[in-house]
Amino acid sequence: MKKIFLIIQARMTSTRLPKKVVLPLSGKTVLEVMMERLEPFKDNIIIATTNDGTQQPIIDICQKHNLKYYEGDTQNVLSRYYEAALAFGAKEDDIIVRCTSDCPLMDKEIVQKTIDFFISSKADYTHNSGFPVGISAEVFHFSLLQEAYEKAQSDYEKEHVTPYMYISSKDKLKITTFKSEKDESNYRITLDEIDDYKAIQEIYKLFDCRTDFSYQELVQKLHENPYIHAINAHVKQKT
Repeated sequence: MKKIFLIIQARMTSTRLPKKVVLPLSGKTVLEVMMERLEPFKDNIIIATTNDGTQQPIIDICQKHNLKYYEGDTQNVLSRYYEAALAFGAKEDDIIVRCTSDCPLMDKEIVQKTIDFFISSKADYTHNSGFPVGISAEVFHFSLLQEAYEKAQSDYEKEHVTPYMYISSKDKLKITTFKSEKDESNYRITLDEIDDYKAIQEIYKLFDCRTDFSYQELVQKLHENPYIHAINAHVKQKT
């Protein structure tokens, strides 16, 4: 039976918002909030952190919550993913799910539906589309991750993990997209800079610091709240 490995990259050295994964959010850290949002996948999660000497706060969170973790190359995130999966016994046909730790509004149902779509479409690589920026997942087999690890050449491919799959090898792979019923990609709820942090804090205040709200509830709050609209517009003007 195929195993699922949900690998989340996390580091302390983000340039625009350093130490963002341990920023306080709803009485916890950003990383802890994300783990609560993905609670059904806890046994499948591996935190792929760095080995550059800055990673101890992330390791402390993993040990506190009994999460699997792996310490790997800071810049070559592709190697970090491959080695993390290999270290915990991934086999050729096992399923790898890629998420990033700057998404504390990640949704467990969207992750599951993306996995299900990957399986049902018999794809080599699946990503989701049309969701707010910060609700993204990529799914592929370990065999493809190994191929990328062995054949990727450019720094871009190695830093961003999957470009070898959806750019360099797109002509030979079956690539499918799990699409949102309604395009909500105009919303930005990823954590990249201080204004993103303010917006995400505001969203959690709207839910009284709960982490168990659904994607539908989240979208409704995004639609209703003018403060979120204003911050999103401000961030987009700068990017």
